[in-house]
Amino acid sequence: MRRVTSPTEPGRLLLLDSASMYFRAFFGMPEYAAPDGTNVNAVRGMLDYVSRLVDQYRPTDLVCCWDDDWRPQWRVDLIPSYKAHRVVEEVTSAPDVEEVPDPLELQVPILREVLEAFGIAVIGAPGYEADDVIGTLATGAGQPVDIVTGDRDLFQLVDDAAEVRVLYIGKGVGRHEKVDNGWVREKYAIDAHQYADFATLRGDASDGLPGVPGVGEKTAATLLQRHGDMAGIIAAALDPGSGMGPGPRAKIKAAADYLEVAPTVVAVARDIDLDRSGLALPSTPADPDRLLALAEQWGLESPATRLLGVLGG
Repeated sequence: MRRVTSPTEPGRLLLLDSASMYFRAFFGMPEYAAPDGTNVNAVRGMLDYVSRLVDQYRPTDLVCCWDDDWRPQWRVDLIPSYKAHRVVEEVTSAPDVEEVPDPLELQVPILREVLEAFGIAVIGAPGYEADDVIGTLATGAGQPVDIVTGDRDLFQLVDDAAEVRVLYIGKGVGRHEKVDNGWVREKYAIDAHQYADFATLRGDASDGLPGVPGVGEKTAATLLQRHGDMAGIIAAALDPGSGMGPGPRAKIKAAADYLEVAPTVVAVARDIDLDRSGLALPSTPADPDRLLALAEQWGLESPATRLLGVLGG
């Protein structure tokens, strides 16, 4: 059964950055052994996170956005260092193998099975990261959107006019921050639509993005305040009469090759061809018998019961 809203009742779409959340659950929750001894702490934690967020925000639609390709080749072709430090095995005909703790890797397919038994939409796209799925579903959603993530790169999607915000779980799901344009401006002295250019300039070691040498957050923010966007910054660097200082001018010009490709890598895709049907949050499980069997097999009775109660409420 799906939730039903009246034609005049606004919906709300909750988009979950699944990997960001189950990694957090794995490292933040105590180990919990299933009947066969398998650690299922990430699965239990993820189900509890979903229960908490659904109970608090009461979305009409919910999607667990998935990394079908955590390191897309088209991004690597542009910046070879992109996430290179996380690769444990390069694969020619499939996504490279990411460094994931073995006890977590075993849990990911269990989590996906459980979510599907609940009837919660799980969406990925070949050749794209979960961020790109989120960007596409958040763009033109026609309803308020909450994006749950610990990834600051998704701040670029914040749009007050379209009612798109980020529920940032950097300090934990229970202590998440509601990120709107005012939050971004107070934190970084830029607007959310400038965040992708800000991240490009500053770089991000966690993603293998070098940034512009010598340009940190303060300089990146100042450049964007004065010149608006990356195109304006580059144009000012090339224009002797622009008034850009000699230090920033030299750094931007020296990084020309990087700045030609990095914005494409950092920008979240917003136009993937995705099926937007079946996003409604279920009020009852899609496959009750399968859900019961999985809960018993993996010792998930308590978190599954909690989530069922929230969905039914």
